[in-house]
Amino acid sequence: MSDALSAVFAALADPTRRAILALLLVDDMAVTDVAEGFGISLAAVSKHLGVLSRAGLITRERRGRVVWCKLEPDALRGASVWMQGFGQFDTLDLDALERLLAAAAPEP
Repeated sequence: MSDALSAVFAALADPTRRAILALLLVDDMAVTDVAEGFGISLAAVSKHLGVLSRAGLITRERRGRVVWCKLEPDALRGASVWMQGFGQFDTLDLDALERLLAAAAPEP
């Protein structure tokens, strides 16, 4: 398994990071807006965002003083292809993934 694929699976292993991805399915968000939905520090959220960024699941962009996060759904393609190699999984259903991530998101 490649390092990139390992990074994607490691990033998805954490429920907080999956919840962050669910938030970003809706729209790009500022880091501070992402952090509002969690009972952890901004520094802890930033660490989670770093893991997601290194895995290629999100990108971060500075706009003035604000850092914005954007979901990069194509990063899941490699994981989907790898799982399909076992013949037990259908093609990646992004609607089903969206429902799964939404279910994992914390209640507002």
